[in-house]
Amino acid sequence: MGASRDELRLGGWLVVTARDATARLARSVRKYTLNHEYIENTAGSESFQKLVATKYYDEQLKFETVKQLVGVETAQRLRILKTDLEDKPLDLATPDDTDIYDGDATTVETAADER
Repeated sequence: MGASRDELRLGGWLVVTARDATARLARSVRKYTLNHEYIENTAGSESFQKLVATKYYDEQLKFETVKQLVGVETAQRLRILKTDLEDKPLDLATPDDTDIYDGDATTVETAADER
């Protein structure tokens, strides 16, 4: 069977030598590094963040996933904006009947305004 000089086959088992294992590990590290750099560059791009925001607003991504994709700060900002977009009313007390103008309010009639 066509085993390389760094491999040894014993009874159908592939035995990997230390040199072959080191070479495989080095290839994996290079591939991981390239992928990691690509992900880092992509995650910081505006188009990627817009895509993540759209998916989050459309309920296609959960908040925890958004944090992992774009970072905590951006994810928090998106959560605040999503709440605002959903137009959830704020839980505010009803205003008092306080005269905030101290009697200096001016009434303006706009119906007769011709231009």
